[in-house]
Formats: sequence, C-alpha cells, structure tokens
Amino acid sequence: MTVACGQRQQQEQQDGQEEQELQWQLKEVWETKDLPTPESVLYHEGNDVLYVSLIDGDGAEKDGKGGVALLNLDGSVKDQNWVTGMNAPKGMAIHENLLYVADITAVAVIDLETGDVLHEIEFPDAVFLNDVTVNADGIVYVSDTRTGTIYQMQNNQPTVFLKDAPNANGLKVVDGNLYALIGPELWKIDADKNSTVITKGFELGGDGLEPVGDKGDFLVTCWGGLVYYVKADGSFEKLMDVQGEMNTADLGIHPGSNTIYIPTFNSNSVKAFKLEK
Repeated sequence: MTVACGQRQQQEQQDGQEEQELQWQLKEVWETKDLPTPESVLYHEGNDVLYVSLIDGDGAEKDGKGGVALLNLDGSVKDQNWVTGMNAPKGMAIHENLLYVADITAVAVIDLETGDVLHEIEFPDAVFLNDVTVNADGIVYVSDTRTGTIYQMQNNQPTVFLKDAPNANGLKVVDGNLYALIGPELWKIDADKNSTVITKGFELGGDGLEPVGDKGDFLVTCWGGLVYYVKADGSFEKLMDVQGEMNTADLGIHPGSNTIYIPTFNSNSVKAFKLEK
C-alpha cells in the first residue's frame, strides 16, 4: 500500500513535470530602446521589416508628434522617422501595398513603398480608434475602445459594423471571421455580426491579438503587463506577468520563426521573444 502510494505520487510528479515542460514559454532575444512610446508592432513578410507605431506623447492628443518607425528583424533601426507628423498612432494592418494606421479619430492610409500618407480618413463619432485589421477583400475593421464600437471601411468610406462591444481593442480577421478582444473576453464575429465568446477571464483588458500556428490558437497581450497563450478550445495559460515592470502593448509576430515583438510603451522600447516549448 505504501509502495503503491509512493509510485502513484512519483507518477503524478512526473506527469506534472511533463505538463509543465509542454507549456509555451517566452525567451527574450533582443530589445531596441529609445523608441518614443511604441504602441504596436507589425511584421510584413513582403518587406521583411517591422513597422512600429510611435505615439511620442499622450495617447489621445492630436499633437503631430507621432509616427511610424521601421526596424530590421534583428532589432536594428532601419528608419526611425519613416512616417512623421501623425498624432497618436496605434494599431496597424496591411493590405496589398497599403498600411492602415489608427490615429485617434482617423485612419491614415500609407503607401508602403514611399511612406507617403495618401489619405487621412476621419471616422464618424470616433473618440479613441485603437486597432486595425483587413480581410482578404480589403475591407478594413477598426476598434474604438472608448465608445465600444467596431467600424468597417470599404473604399475609404467608414461605417459602423458593431456597437455594444465594450472596451473593444485588438482585432484580427482569420478565415473570414473577425476576432476581437472585448475587455476581458475574446469574441468571434461572423459576417452577419453574430458573436460568440471564445474565452473570458483575462485579468486585464485585452490589447494585442495575433494568431499563432495553424490550429486556431492566439496570443493575447494586456497593456498592463500580461501575455496569454489562448488555445482554440478557449483554454489559456499566462506566459508573462510583468505588471509594474513594463507594459505589453499591441504585439506583432513572425510566424516562420515564432518570434513575437512586444512594444513596452512607457518603457520606450520594443522587445523580441522566441515563443517555444
């Protein structure tokens, strides 16, 4: 009886160790400093660079101090002043040769080749536009965190797509569905605006959202200093808790190497981490 109990305890310990070993972990690779209030990072495989939105001031003030920087994949700065004269740029998305950037009450449309701002499209009744995603047809979705609204833009014409989405922030279109971080929840929204709660319970409101792998999993950042790995079944695990040390804003990902890029916001840097087991 004692031997069996001991064997069982030993097996449980081994199982626990194996389970712990299978959990995802983040290993820091590099940090690029002296980036004024970086809010979002976006990897673009076509140019093999990282786009970084820089607020450089108050996140809700139209002061003309913001812009977009370019980083190489090793963290070196390619062009810190690629785009200047913006206000408080945040989430970004790319479709074809255009970069869409949320900028308080407008979305800037930028030519990827030249860095020229082609359009600055004001959104009706917008207060705090935050994240952007684009579907395969070029339809743009933009969240307004303050009003709990998700907008849709076609041919540079914005309309309201979904209301009553409190604290809406991170957005991502995957396989024709819109995934959205709504406060402490992750929603899946279909073309008919029907929403399903995939999971809930993030300790802080969700900020950045990126799909990872090919099984329907996601990475979620919460601005206050948390990073989660969310599985397709809605279960999730906490990968990082740096509350009080740094912010974890709107992340980017390099799918080929499973490298994720986290803007630290008030710490004025971007950190790269390897996602590994």
